[in-house]
Amino acid sequence: MPPRHGTAPVRRRYDVVVVGAGTAGSVLAARLSEDPDRDVLVVDAGPLPRGPAGFGPALLDGLLVPGAQPNHPATSAHPVRLTPTRPWLVPRGRVLGGSSTVNGGYFVRARREDFDRWAAAGNPAWSYERVLPFLRALENDLDHGDGPLHGDRGPMRIRRGRPDHPAAAAFRDAAHALGFPDDPDKNDQAPPGFGPVPSNVIDGVRRNAGLSYLPPEVLDRPNLTALGGRTARRVVVENGRATGVVVEHGGRRFALDAGTVVLSAGALVTPHLLQLSGIGPRADLERVGIPVVRDAPAVGSGFSDHPQVVLEWAPRDVWREPSGSWLGGCLHLTSTGGTLAGTGSGGGPGDLEILQSLVPLSHLVTGGAVTAGGPLPFLVSAVAPRRTGRLRIRSADPTTPLSIDYGYLGSREDQGRLRDGVRVTAALLESPPFAGVAHGPLGPGPEVLDHDDALDQWIREHLGTAQHTCGTVPMGPADEPRHAAVDQFGRVHGVRGLRVADTSILPDAPHRGPAATAVLIGEVIARAIRNDPSEPCPRDPR
Repeated sequence: MPPRHGTAPVRRRYDVVVVGAGTAGSVLAARLSEDPDRDVLVVDAGPLPRGPAGFGPALLDGLLVPGAQPNHPATSAHPVRLTPTRPWLVPRGRVLGGSSTVNGGYFVRARREDFDRWAAAGNPAWSYERVLPFLRALENDLDHGDGPLHGDRGPMRIRRGRPDHPAAAAFRDAAHALGFPDDPDKNDQAPPGFGPVPSNVIDGVRRNAGLSYLPPEVLDRPNLTALGGRTARRVVVENGRATGVVVEHGGRRFALDAGTVVLSAGALVTPHLLQLSGIGPRADLERVGIPVVRDAPAVGSGFSDHPQVVLEWAPRDVWREPSGSWLGGCLHLTSTGGTLAGTGSGGGPGDLEILQSLVPLSHLVTGGAVTAGGPLPFLVSAVAPRRTGRLRIRSADPTTPLSIDYGYLGSREDQGRLRDGVRVTAALLESPPFAGVAHGPLGPGPEVLDHDDALDQWIREHLGTAQHTCGTVPMGPADEPRHAAVDQFGRVHGVRGLRVADTSILPDAPHRGPAATAVLIGEVIARAIRNDPSEPCPRDPR
């Protein structure tokens, strides 16, 4: 049978329709189509390039972050409010590989504490011991190879940067000078500290999940159809069972029939699709005139993300452009509520992240040439799992954006964490190892750093987000509808034949960026579908 990549859909019923060819969706499409008797369709609103040439060098350049560039054609922008007075636009990937194509290539596992917290919330399949085999199987760790904690045969190639850039070396030495421990492998669950960033940027090329799981030879499988430019509008539910998806293409809408529908459209689009399909909080659906298929109050009621601020500093010298990746070192540490003096990492998994960029912020935002000698940024994030966000549907018209409130800085604890992060970053820049290469932070100054109220105001005025949204369709037991909308394998409670497989299902955001966890979600749920006797073609030959 000739390949059907990018062609019009055959008018028949697919065994599985995956909505979204992003980070998790790419994994699902690849793994499910490994069973030759299962007919799989994956649809995406964006283009589905074939191989690296189809993406083009700019989209895969490890020195660029396309998602940081406003209005980039490979992204869609979602208007949100970080605080009641802080509007923001959150970009999400709209291309094969999704946000793994437009992010920075950061590929750090969630912490053991995250997995065990999710397991304790009624999701035992997500304990660290249960997911570790999947984490090993999905990666090809070019630094550590095969072993008890790492794998060398998976689709995702992972490498850590070397401190061979003067700024990276200064960060390392400054962290040591302030007493922070080494953390050489941030994927091995050792105590938090300073170390290189595991990344899926290899030799300067971002190897996103689409390239890794859906190369041309996989897209050409006769039982896999991949269609770009198709925007999903709602799930068709009949008699309590999902039977297909309505998509729009070229101004026309039509239904794609499915035995199973899996929503992998991302943590902002997936809950919107559920609500448009009548699955969400009853009051919100009735308010906009959508017939209620399933009252699911947990959809959109308490998501989480990581608030972030950027501190820039001025190098004393003009350095060469970094090789390979924009990522420098990374420090994880534990906050003490706004009074941290800057020594040691503290206990626990580390609820602060100080991430170094080796290229100027202007380069990340515009994609233009690297400015020699320009200021370099640190990205400071509070990464504690906090369910402060809420999203609500505003209209039955699918083109009307959701109302999305992140709820950042709503407590003294939230403000204290970022205060700690800013003060530690300033202390690093003022330490002797950094003083030799830097003029110090460009802001805030001592008149702000030394006063909590002034620093809180500076943070409010400079607040951004790490774009790590999780928990908009959280997993958990069916008897806790206010806290869980799907089970631990993504099955939507009360609707047969419908699953969710993206970071929507995480009960809250992990203590690290969720890119690696998004790939893991695709692997775990694909295995669950393949082993479920109620699914079409349940064999799992692996």
